[in-house]
Amino acid sequence: MAVPLAACRTGYSDEPDPLAPLAGQAAADAAAADAAAANALATGSSAEAALARQVATARGEHARVLQAEVDRLNRPSATAPVITPDGGGLSALKQRLATAREQAERLVPGSDGYRAGLVAAVAAGCAGLQQLDDRLGPGADPGAVTPVGSVPEEAIGPLQQALDAEHAAVWVYGLVSAFLPANYGPGVADGANEHHDRRDACVRMLDAAGATPNGPQPAYVTPKPVTDATSAKSVVATAESDTAVAWAGVLARTDDTALRAVALTALLGSARRGTRWRQAAGESPAAVALIGVPAG
Repeated sequence: MAVPLAACRTGYSDEPDPLAPLAGQAAADAAAADAAAANALATGSSAEAALARQVATARGEHARVLQAEVDRLNRPSATAPVITPDGGGLSALKQRLATAREQAERLVPGSDGYRAGLVAAVAAGCAGLQQLDDRLGPGADPGAVTPVGSVPEEAIGPLQQALDAEHAAVWVYGLVSAFLPANYGPGVADGANEHHDRRDACVRMLDAAGATPNGPQPAYVTPKPVTDATSAKSVVATAESDTAVAWAGVLARTDDTALRAVALTALLGSARRGTRWRQAAGESPAAVALIGVPAG
């Protein structure tokens, strides 16, 4: 379920738009990735070119949606230089992704609802790209979620949806363990433990808010039957995508900075893990550019 666009605001601020530098950086990154892909092809490195093209496509999408939001509010442009790393190729793209992710994460706490979801989606997109190859990442691990002591009323519904997604993810990880080879055991265990922890955090936060946490379903319908290792990897990737979208919904529907931090941690974790599972399943693109933001 995508996060809906916020209602158009009629107010106008004459402060520089903090999203403008992000849009400019994304456009510069996309151009640099395109150039890196062309150079890699010219030198016969098709694998490196494919990685650079994925970065170019995703960062181009980031530039498009960020610039559309900047244009919508039509505030004065923020003056910030585009960061250009030394060198070229994947090593420079690695630095660009780390910079872009950090820039976006910093803006999440103080942004309005839709904008918070947008910049968080950009950060998650960069975090997913970092998982494509060690030459692009792996990027900072967001760590485990830490439940907050109080939940604002407007966040209870979205948090219940996140809990529903976490229940489903726990079930999926249990399901696929029978279809994956032994070398996937550590990845399955890590994913299951992370979703167990998030599920328990949701329950504690909802309990503290005086809400009755939703319980798990006896079983869940997978998007397609799980019959072998490839379909198992694919359904885990879908579960990670579903949890990421749910947490994006929490983030965009509250102004509480502590709860936003919880949601961002979960969103980044699922974006990273989802990339690895999609890549293992042979899906393309392996990294999702934006999570929880409607196409437009």
